[in-house]
Amino acid sequence: MGLAKGLTMSLSILFTVSCAAPDTPPPKKTVFDPLTQNLDRARDVQKTVDANTDATRKAVDTQERGDTSP
Repeated sequence: MGLAKGLTMSLSILFTVSCAAPDTPPPKKTVFDPLTQNLDRARDVQKTVDANTDATRKAVDTQERGDTSP
């Protein structure tokens, strides 16, 4: 019984020490990088589309009011 108790204690200490090791920084390149790059591109395209939509909407509004074109 003493051997099992000592083994259990030493394993729990080793597990605690290994978990308390300093954190390593995440890897620079992951398998998700292509997917996140695609999402970033899609967000940039959406920003461009939104900007063009706002410009068109403003142009239509000014024409409806009869204002001169800017």
